[in-house]
Amino acid sequence: MSFLFDPPLLLAAGVLIERRLPPDRRDVAEAATLGVFFGGSFGLYNNVPGLGVLWRPFRAAGGRDFMWNSGVFGVNTVEAGWPLHAAAGAIFATYPLFIKLGRRLGRMR
Repeated sequence: MSFLFDPPLLLAAGVLIERRLPPDRRDVAEAATLGVFFGGSFGLYNNVPGLGVLWRPFRAAGGRDFMWNSGVFGVNTVEAGWPLHAAAGAIFATYPLFIKLGRRLGRMR
């Protein structure tokens, strides 16, 4: 769960929800998927103890570092100020859009 990995994973989840689940379970699956992504990502971003299993394999300094850098980028998260947090909030706000887009793509055959 990171700002690099989450959007494509949410898109793929939306496609799978639409193509593999019965219609009466899709909305619940979407809500549950978003809950897992938001819970995990918020936890990582706020460096909640116990989530090291998610960020340590990427040699990140912590959950927030992993969310921003994913072992690829070089965003300085040690001195994260309000602009970085505002950008994170904007990115989090796009999560429902990615799963909805995935569901729309899943309906196209």
